Amino acid sequence: MTTKENVKSNKLITYLSSTTALKIFWISSFAILTAIAAQFTIPVKPVPFTLQTLMVLLAGSVLGAKHGAYSQLVYLAVGAIGLPVFAQTGDTFGIARLFGPTGGYLLSFPIAAYLVGYLVEKNNNYFAVAASMLAANILILIIGAMYLNFIYLHDFSAAIISGAALFSVWTVLKVFTAATIYFLIAKNKNYQSSD
Repeated sequence: MTTKENVKSNKLITYLSSTTALKIFWISSFAILTAIAAQFTIPVKPVPFTLQTLMVLLAGSVLGAKHGAYSQLVYLAVGAIGLPVFAQTGDTFGIARLFGPTGGYLLSFPIAAYLVGYLVEKNNNYFAVAASMLAANILILIIGAMYLNFIYLHDFSAAIISGAALFSVWTVLKVFTAATIYFLIAKNKNYQSSD
């Protein structure tokens, strides 16, 4: 290998390692931001009001489908091993939280982040982004309410009321907040990573 080829090879290795490091940084950052948002809790039973879904929406829209979903998988994995990253409600912690009343909401986070990212990658105007975020948030509420019914309440109408309908205004506020934040930072492409 000539010196010129060696320099090009080293530049490529540096670029690839920095790109991978950047991806890991942003995936980890959104997992941490989701954990922080979970601590802003209004304790309502059986499902509290939190800011977690705001971060789920931003993770998908900012990082893209795949990396947004990865960030939420990291968040769930860290919580499942027992670190206090989930909203502080109830007596359970760790993986037990995934089998409690809020488990369906938590488990839907990677799916919702992927959905937002996928839709935003297809169409990036304000209406499309807000609609994508609304669709993902509704998905979280539906999966969460169904899981709440199956695991905890065993009453479908009560699960819909306390696990989805109760959050309707909160959902709209979070969607418009997330869409606004997304467009404020969307001009900076440093956070986005190509595959």
